[in-house]
Amino acid sequence: MKFKAFLTEYGVNLLERRFLPALDKMGKICHLFLTRDHAIFLHNLLNGDGVQCIAQFRKEALFDDYRISSQNEDRIAFAIDVSLLLRAVRSSVSICTEFGNGPSANRLQIKLVKKLPLNCTQPMPFLTFETNGYKSAVIQDVPISKPLSRAQVLELQTALELAQDIPQTLVQVPDLNQLQNFVERMKQVGDMLNVSISKYGDLHVQISTTLITLGAEFRKLLVIGEQAEAPSDDRNQSAQTRSERAISREMHSVFNLHCRLPVFDPGSS
Repeated sequence: MKFKAFLTEYGVNLLERRFLPALDKMGKICHLFLTRDHAIFLHNLLNGDGVQCIAQFRKEALFDDYRISSQNEDRIAFAIDVSLLLRAVRSSVSICTEFGNGPSANRLQIKLVKKLPLNCTQPMPFLTFETNGYKSAVIQDVPISKPLSRAQVLELQTALELAQDIPQTLVQVPDLNQLQNFVERMKQVGDMLNVSISKYGDLHVQISTTLITLGAEFRKLLVIGEQAEAPSDDRNQSAQTRSERAISREMHSVFNLHCRLPVFDPGSS
């Protein structure tokens, strides 16, 4: 199998400033799935435990001179440490900025290679970044897993297709900054969050401990897809009562989940 391409300046900016930092906060390891037309970053898609994250790019959005070949319909997938990938991209960008000149400025080549590390007897796979400076070339090797087998790639492709199915009901959340700030304050109380979303547009966010219960309600949000009529007597009830009654009365019209709040390091972004 072979893969080689040049990252465009736009592609580098997308990865370095937006998507890789976000993926790095989601988890240490993700899968990079390369096809003839797309490069896809997949987090937590196979084990099904925790938050799943998919970032899919058409090859033209990230690369120039994109070349890929394999015996598995030109599909290649492997696991990679996101923090190491981000570090390599950032380092390469700094080299391009400092030394880049002429038509090859900011041209960052990326390719799959096998190398024999020190004190090893077997070659290992790497995703290699090569940056041409003013007087020298800088090469950075990011270790990756053994490329996935044909069966594993098929499993990943199936999981990707299932994850991209649009739910039957979509609820437009309120202002994201407002919701994020509220969740950030909740982290001071506990680390398990209860989220309830009704098909009639009510969103309840609640965290409970033995000493305190803290929650927020967002009502009458925009609902797309399958909907349900809100009970007429709900308007006179408290937010907690509305949430409890909705769950107990009609489970089929309420999505209820528990999730663990991540601990983000503000200094890492």
